Amino acid sequence: MALVAGIDSSTQSCKVIVCDADTGSVVRSGSAPHPDGTEVDPRSWWSALQAAVSAAGGLHDVAAISVGAQQHGMICLDDGGRVVRDALLWNDVRSSAAAVDLVDELGGPQEWATRVGVVPVAAITATKLRWLVDDEPGHADATAAVCLPHDWLTWRLSGSSDLGDLRTDRSDASGTGYFSSATGDYDIDLLEMAMRGRRPLVPPVLGPSAPAGHSTTGALLGPGAGDNAAAALGLSAGQGDCVVSLGTSGVVSAVGTVAPRDPEGIVAGFADATGNQLPLVCTLNGAPVLAAVARMLAVEFDELDRLALSARPGAEGLTLVPYLEGERSPNLPAAAGALHGVTTRNLLPANVARAAVEGLLCSMAYCIDKIRAHGVQVQRIMLTGGGARSEAVRQIAPAILGTAVQVPVPAEYVALGAARQAAWTLSEGDAAPTWRLGGTASYRADPTPSVLDQYRTAQPLTLGQ
Repeated sequence: MALVAGIDSSTQSCKVIVCDADTGSVVRSGSAPHPDGTEVDPRSWWSALQAAVSAAGGLHDVAAISVGAQQHGMICLDDGGRVVRDALLWNDVRSSAAAVDLVDELGGPQEWATRVGVVPVAAITATKLRWLVDDEPGHADATAAVCLPHDWLTWRLSGSSDLGDLRTDRSDASGTGYFSSATGDYDIDLLEMAMRGRRPLVPPVLGPSAPAGHSTTGALLGPGAGDNAAAALGLSAGQGDCVVSLGTSGVVSAVGTVAPRDPEGIVAGFADATGNQLPLVCTLNGAPVLAAVARMLAVEFDELDRLALSARPGAEGLTLVPYLEGERSPNLPAAAGALHGVTTRNLLPANVARAAVEGLLCSMAYCIDKIRAHGVQVQRIMLTGGGARSEAVRQIAPAILGTAVQVPVPAEYVALGAARQAAWTLSEGDAAPTWRLGGTASYRADPTPSVLDQYRTAQPLTLGQ
């Protein structure tokens, strides 16, 4: 039995799973936490990976390894391969002003959408590089190469210190702001513009199953992927499938052939891990919205679910617009959340709990509508992430989204997707191996369009319009 390993280096932790390459059955696993914050020394990710590998019983018997990781993170390396400064993560918003400047300098959002399918916001790597140039020019001058978290971890697994051995894939490269998923090429002029004339090395972009080298243990290294693309691969998502992931952020992505060029900057033209497109909308506010409301109500998550399900749809007029950490979709990094429609009659724990669940799901409905508006087919909705463990979220989601919702059994789908990619690289086949999911529950409910209408009325009030 050949074994493969998938690594998920997320915002919060590193997870390693070892699977049977033919069936996808998990043989063993391990995990380790990451430090908090939006600015992190990448070497702490490497330490966490080593701890997770040890907890998983090592990788000595593994034939292939692949890494899925959080997207957009800016890792700058000097000419000796050393980390220049701590990485800025996707949720670091200090580059918001840089994003505005870059959009203006190219001639507006339509130009960015046309060239790379992405309009810069604070999350995008190019904006972080502009911030680096303007705020830390010495670090910018020392930067010989720029890469992303999964690129760097794959490189470290190889044991190489040669910058020329860095590799990436389409899915992660398409979140940089200087790569087009539609053309499959870098737009190096945009990288140079972001860095005010500097042109550091960027990793070559590998195909979906192309090897990135070998690990120090001799295992074949897969090309890796951004976390959302890896999750879609782990879920075996195909054309027409829409994945709604409620993790630290809220993410809606849909597998298809359309590469959107959205001048609003809401729908990012990302690639998936199979050669298709993965149009994606990401919010800054996912499952932590529920955690914040549970904390405010001083209840555990099970009680939050019970309260939410005991209230009527629409929470008697209460609406939560969940921009608790600013927002990316729509692009409002300085926004705050708001609870609208408060009266002496409806300000009850059950209604507040219901409004939290409905507000989070309405935010996801907003994202799905934006994807559909670009001609992307959404035929099946799959609900994943930590927030999908909430029974209230599961039961209310089909009412808000207006269709049945499939909830796969909880699993580490980013790591599974990375492992499946490793198996694909190992097999040298034309397609990823077929792995069977552990099971999927289907949730149905009568649509409640009035709740969406209530949210759409409250949303512009939150924006001060």
